[in-house]
Amino acid sequence: MTASSTAGLLSGRNRQQMNIVVIGHVDHGKSTLIGRLLADTGSLPKGKLESVQAYCARNAKPFEYAFLLDALKEEQAQGITIDTARCFFKSSRREYIILDAPGHVEFLKNMISGAARAEAALLLIDAKEGIRENSRRHGYLLSLLGIRQIAVAVNKMDLADYRRDVFETIQKDYTAFLQQVKLQPRFFIPVSARFGDNLCTRSARMSWYDGPTVLEAMDRFEKEPAGREKPFRFPVQDVYKFTEEGDDRRIAAGRVETGTVRVGDEVVFLPSGKRSRIASIEGFNKPPQTEACAGQSTGFTLTEQVYIPPNQILCRADQPPARTGTCLKVNLFWMGRQPMVKGKRYKLKLAAARESVWLREIYTVLDATDLSTDSRSCQIERHDVAECLLETLRPVAFDRVSEIAQTGRFVIIDNYEIAGGGIILDAIAPEKDWLSEHVQRRQMYWQRSRIRPQNRSERYKQNAALVLLCGPNGVGKSEIAKTLEEQLFSAGRMVYYLGLDNSLLGVDSDLQTADERDEYIRRLGEIAHLFADAGLILITAISHLDDYELQAIRTLNQPYPCLVVAIGPHRLVHSRPDLHLDNPADVPEVIEKIKCLLAREHYLLEYHL
Repeated sequence: MTASSTAGLLSGRNRQQMNIVVIGHVDHGKSTLIGRLLADTGSLPKGKLESVQAYCARNAKPFEYAFLLDALKEEQAQGITIDTARCFFKSSRREYIILDAPGHVEFLKNMISGAARAEAALLLIDAKEGIRENSRRHGYLLSLLGIRQIAVAVNKMDLADYRRDVFETIQKDYTAFLQQVKLQPRFFIPVSARFGDNLCTRSARMSWYDGPTVLEAMDRFEKEPAGREKPFRFPVQDVYKFTEEGDDRRIAAGRVETGTVRVGDEVVFLPSGKRSRIASIEGFNKPPQTEACAGQSTGFTLTEQVYIPPNQILCRADQPPARTGTCLKVNLFWMGRQPMVKGKRYKLKLAAARESVWLREIYTVLDATDLSTDSRSCQIERHDVAECLLETLRPVAFDRVSEIAQTGRFVIIDNYEIAGGGIILDAIAPEKDWLSEHVQRRQMYWQRSRIRPQNRSERYKQNAALVLLCGPNGVGKSEIAKTLEEQLFSAGRMVYYLGLDNSLLGVDSDLQTADERDEYIRRLGEIAHLFADAGLILITAISHLDDYELQAIRTLNQPYPCLVVAIGPHRLVHSRPDLHLDNPADVPEVIEKIKCLLAREHYLLEYHL
């Protein structure tokens, strides 16, 4: 449809609007049904129907209503819908955005993308072909996505001679299947999209049917509430700092997913736990506001300036907070070409969070076509649905999908592509995290030489350790680290300075984006362990180190110690640095204090000084 026609249809601001996804197995007639709905409700731009009919006549091609939706070139070339095309039409009650989801099994990812935005679903089943593999899979995915308003249209009744027994058999069998995934369709409707039977008007050919038409069924769906009554959830997408013309605002920007917040409300950022109050609600070219609510894209300034780490969800302090944790029990649908396996690093996208994630446990794998389960599977194959445990390196904020769906859904990225998605069932507190188990296995199978650590300590006159300098950019951490290395080396110590650039040019040369910082941290921990195992003192500097990164490095460096020297302001909240130096400008004094610390803690054996 043209922009002008779309704007015309959606210009009535007081009219209700609803997103409905149309899904079904390939060639079960989705595009034909939508095209016919557009034509029969007068929603097509003027002359559109006639131009498509004329095109078909010129090319000796029989006209089909599905051609009205063939806006994508590849779709026309292959004869199958490849994307979730949107179109608009209206009834006497409300305006609709129809999401035409692909039916081919190769495009399940696109189907999920469309269905995730829908408030209700119209699922088509071919009366002649009957229930197919994707009919069942789509039903399960609707259940997984939490879509409860469903109408099932048994299409192509003309090919089944409009027989009541054909319709009722499909109705009985598919109802039984949906009951297993806890779905109860509101309507089963026998239709012939091609001839318009039971779409907008009742069919004389199926007088035995006394239920609603498709259009009447859609009008009976209830509009979902906007989420104002739920607890406030605001995933922080970014923080903008203004400096020009005396403007010193720092605005946390994003979209209010649920709830409301007012100026003066106390708020808490999760998972960091930092608190402040809303000072102002910002909007581009908008008058001052006192309240923001669900569905609104906006920004907030705070009365007390706090550092806002990435991946935070803002909640109201007087309401139930979002949950936080590293282990998530989930239902996951896998679409990647390679199976999802344990031990491989993936990327989790959850609200505003982008975190590395690992598949920790597989409880069951379900075949969505027949709902059979396998509790012995070691990996999740393409198009499998699994109940499993995911673990992130650092805590994320989330809600159980049963409580707040907007912050209870996620997707999994593998090699820069969406490979899976799912819902969060609960948070799990494991006895031991993934890194600790990894270190335990590493220590168990580590091949040790006959030279013991004690022999190296006696030879080198030192005890191995990692000296980690942290703090903000620009405070001279690297220069301090290099000078410290020089002085210790001159004193006969076995010491090495590992610069960030050295690491990125070497073992980390395959890391290309800031999103892979946690992988850099992991490798730094492993490298530190190697140096320490060789009896060396390794010195390195890393900016903006937080508690979770420090814990990961300490875990990976086990059984060797890690000394933390904070230079200037730092971001460690739960961990206390071994040494905190506020004045990094006096480098000789800083170096001397670090050397005293090493001697006091017996890393530099005293008789060698």
